Amino acid sequence: MASRSFRVSRSDLSSTDSDMMDSQNGKPPLPPPPQNRVTFARRTSSGRYVSYSRDDLDSELGSNDFLNYTVQMPPTPDNQPNNNGNNNPGAAQKVEEQFVSNSLFTGGFNSITRAHLMDKVIDSSSSDANSHHPLMGAAAAKASSCSVNGCDSKAMIDTLPCECDFKICRECYIDVLKTGNGICPGCKEQYKTTDLNEAMESWRALPQLPPPPSSGGSKMERRLSLMKSTKSMLVRSQTGDFDHNRWLFETKGTYGYGNAIWPKENGFGNGGHDDDDVAEPNELMTKPWRPLTRKLQIPAAIISPYRLLIAVRMVVLGLFLTWRVQHPNTDAVWLWGMSIVCEIWFTFSWILDQLPKLNPVNRATDLNVLREKFESRSPSNPTGISDLPGIDIFVSTADPEKEPPLVTANTILSILAADYPVEKLSCYVSDDGGALLTFEAMAEAASFANMWVPFCRKHNIEPRNPDSYFSLKKDPYKNKVLSDFVKDRRRVKREYDEFKVRINGLPDSIRRRSDAYNAREEIKAMKEQRMKKEDDPIEVIKINKATWMADGTHWPGTWMTPSASHTKGDHAGIIQVMLKPPSDKPLCGIGEEYRLIDLSNVDIRLPMLVYVSREKRPGYDHNKKAGAMNALVRASAIMSNGPFILNLDCDHYIYNSQAMREGMCFMMDRGGDRICYVQFPQRFEGIDPSDRYANRNTVFFDGNMRALDGLQGPVYVGTGCLFRRIALYGFDPPRAKEHSRSFCFGRRKKHNAITNASEENRALRMGDSDDEDLMTLSLSPKMFGNSNLLIDSIPVAEFQGRPLADHPSVKNGRPPGALTITRDLLDASTVAEAISVISCWYEDKTEWGQRVGWIYGSVTEDVVTGYRMHNRGWKSVYCVTKRDAFRGTAPINLTDRLHQVLRWATGSVEIFFSRNNALLASPRMKVLQRLAYLNVGIYPFTSIFLIVYCFLPALSLFSGQFIVQTLNVTFLVYLLIITITLCGLAVLEVKWSGIELEEWWRNEQFWLIGGTSAHLAAVFQGLLKVVAGVEISFTLTSKSSGDDDDDEFAELYVVKWTSLMIPPIVIIMVNLIAIAVGLSRTIYSVIPQWSRLLGGVFFSFWVLAHLYPFAKGLMGRRGKTPTIVFVWSGLIAIIISLLWVAINPPAGTNQIGGSFQFP
Repeated sequence: MASRSFRVSRSDLSSTDSDMMDSQNGKPPLPPPPQNRVTFARRTSSGRYVSYSRDDLDSELGSNDFLNYTVQMPPTPDNQPNNNGNNNPGAAQKVEEQFVSNSLFTGGFNSITRAHLMDKVIDSSSSDANSHHPLMGAAAAKASSCSVNGCDSKAMIDTLPCECDFKICRECYIDVLKTGNGICPGCKEQYKTTDLNEAMESWRALPQLPPPPSSGGSKMERRLSLMKSTKSMLVRSQTGDFDHNRWLFETKGTYGYGNAIWPKENGFGNGGHDDDDVAEPNELMTKPWRPLTRKLQIPAAIISPYRLLIAVRMVVLGLFLTWRVQHPNTDAVWLWGMSIVCEIWFTFSWILDQLPKLNPVNRATDLNVLREKFESRSPSNPTGISDLPGIDIFVSTADPEKEPPLVTANTILSILAADYPVEKLSCYVSDDGGALLTFEAMAEAASFANMWVPFCRKHNIEPRNPDSYFSLKKDPYKNKVLSDFVKDRRRVKREYDEFKVRINGLPDSIRRRSDAYNAREEIKAMKEQRMKKEDDPIEVIKINKATWMADGTHWPGTWMTPSASHTKGDHAGIIQVMLKPPSDKPLCGIGEEYRLIDLSNVDIRLPMLVYVSREKRPGYDHNKKAGAMNALVRASAIMSNGPFILNLDCDHYIYNSQAMREGMCFMMDRGGDRICYVQFPQRFEGIDPSDRYANRNTVFFDGNMRALDGLQGPVYVGTGCLFRRIALYGFDPPRAKEHSRSFCFGRRKKHNAITNASEENRALRMGDSDDEDLMTLSLSPKMFGNSNLLIDSIPVAEFQGRPLADHPSVKNGRPPGALTITRDLLDASTVAEAISVISCWYEDKTEWGQRVGWIYGSVTEDVVTGYRMHNRGWKSVYCVTKRDAFRGTAPINLTDRLHQVLRWATGSVEIFFSRNNALLASPRMKVLQRLAYLNVGIYPFTSIFLIVYCFLPALSLFSGQFIVQTLNVTFLVYLLIITITLCGLAVLEVKWSGIELEEWWRNEQFWLIGGTSAHLAAVFQGLLKVVAGVEISFTLTSKSSGDDDDDEFAELYVVKWTSLMIPPIVIIMVNLIAIAVGLSRTIYSVIPQWSRLLGGVFFSFWVLAHLYPFAKGLMGRRGKTPTIVFVWSGLIAIIISLLWVAINPPAGTNQIGGSFQFP
């Protein structure tokens, strides 16, 4: 049967004048917004859409080929909602949500949004455990859901009303008693209890949630009713109905313990009470307030000597440079001058790197307090429903060839199994390549999650990445007490092995399927040609080689054989709800007779999973990963609007299932509303034991980042970061003026005016300068685009992201229990709006990428985005968990590592030559934080001086001169003190950061390797872009799928030639030859200058010791690349040098070494 689809017009996109493109710009004008209507169409196997009239649609619905659903359009001045209806989700809304979760939404520029109902998503037939695909009914198995057609609510498992055990929910049971004469829909027998009052009597003792507000209006306005005040101009009410929630939180009214304000005894007489009648309940008055986080200072025995050594070394470096300038080498002024310039720059660079490390801190969280405040029964939350805010998790991928789908699927599974309230979690997968392979891999992952996630919850599995878990070398049965764990693990392992086989077979399956369908289309076209031209010769017909989905329709994204509107840079926007939003109540599974494992006491709900591929069209700058992230920000704001966003790379999975809870401790603690993001350290797997190329980067993640945490916060490093959504929107932090300096009286006056402003306005203030007015949402379309749903979601996200107002010192807090409300159901118009905001034209004439969202214009968009937030006065926090929060992969191959460093360094050069230079930072950024960001932009330029300094020892040996006149005592003492202080700082830094001394040395080695190769190339690329406007492109870092079982570190020994290797190779060879030449000259000279030889040889060995990992990488695997070749190369160089000196010795010399003679 052909699949079904409908068209939904773009909703809530008004102000066509702002949308129209200037014809002089060369871009076509945007189409005018159509009327709010819904049309239906059938999509044929060839991809055509056949429109239906109302009569045709009625006949189709009568034949059960189409689902009967209602599409709710957002309220507009011409489309007001029915004020007489209630807000309880009815059967029609549930059916529509079911339809949405089973439909593939497509659309984009100059096209209509369509919802294509998927009859079939994947070819493979899964096992009995996964027979109920999540696409066709969310996370719950059908056996534990209501069996009534069109309903997927939780069935009454413990109190089924009929002996036939027909699964039915409470709402459908009541409908049967009311309208169905008490006849069971399953066995068609009459229920024993047919009296509705008698059935309701058994439920009266159960705790009931307060009734939802009866006011009309849009879904967004009902959510806003929890926070808007009567004087707020942010939200406009469309109806005059009484809002119970608004009355509850904005007045002194009370419904009992569900209120945020408790009245004193006898405080509600005739309603004439005043403010003094309000008091705290006894439960909170007698209970001490406990913080969620603690700051742990570094012990004074470590940090005090560390700071003292920094001061001593700075003084010694200053005296040394002064002495060097005052004592030039008159015999080699050119050598002395180059060395002085390099040493001054190295001192400046060291100061920039060292000063931000003066105040490192450690932090600790208390997850027990978090559960007690947000997930325990309390007067404000009598039902114990989680009051934690929602989190939207972004996973980005772009190329299934370089980023294997199995790696991405394992990351998704670790997210779905995370230990966080299921109803508060949403996962969005950004496929910037629009590949069907990624789409079907995500569908397979969603299917396997039905077994994997409950298994993790039942047995408390860590880590929750199946590939990592089943690859653990430690005992998997440690601390496992359930008797069926061994059986469950064996069955899940078998299912995972089959899952991997299905993922690995997807490319071939898609190719064979597409070839078969394309052959069928060619045969069909030839038959049609024969019918039209019976006598004419048959011409060869060429049709586009399409990529076909499992249900026999064209894939709307990128085709394997590129075609018009189906390439990586030209395809429609796609949204598929893989797993629909779960219910807000736990849903237990069923016994072993229906599943492979017993899930009778396990919550089997799954978080919402959404596949997103933004629209791409020629002529538009899509801004790489930053553009994809911004598209996810807009789509998620409309579909789930979690006040916090966690972004992960496709190869970074959740290693600690409670990592998000630890990050939430900082956001929900006192003062947490001023934190823009919580950065977690990056930890890597698959690194060689010696960490030859410093891939773990522990000096940065455990040293520099801890130090920045003691200032304004760590920098954003691109993954493993928990964002506050409104900080990404470009708003200033709350109470920004209270934390900034006043430089003149005028600013103080403005500060006082802002202090008296309303809380909502202060929380949503925007403006880098003090002279800008308060941000008003009426001007939002100029910044955020013309989606009303997106703009309306902003104050909701701000309110839901506030910490609890459970202490007088907590400012800008929200009432306890405000986030225990039921989540809105997804409808078709909401997803259609999400399609509109991921279109290629949406960001035109807006601030997206300039001030809002991820910032454009740099290949290191992560650092720039974090810099902008700090520049507005936000703070960030570094969260180092006892168990690693996230783990990923890193390139262990030398060439891949150099290209990765090249991309980072190129982004730093771009930052230095842009308005994001720390020299132009606002006064809200702290001085030491500014120095840290300045070092980020300057460090690649050190390569110019470093490569010169690496050639100085060779030049000294070739010329017979040295950087000083003679190796006197003063020079040696300075050199000794500088070396000792450096070693002392290294030891103390190892102490407070927790790294090993070997890791510190590896970092020093790769600093010189990268500085003489990738950093130098980055400087030239950056200068080319600034001077000549040459755009910079980079290669996507390949992610290893871990399929090489023969050698885990096989990539380490692969030698891939790149031009970045030329400078280090030249430095190594020149220094080796210079040592031989210098040694030969000194031996044959009449008056040997051994001091100059020792100085040059010492510094040459210093250079060669740092480049040793690079030389070892060139040798490749031992036994494959002949090591003797490199040994003979060095020996030949020495022999040639000796022969040259012997053939042409210095004039007037007949013996070797003057007075020195060999025995």
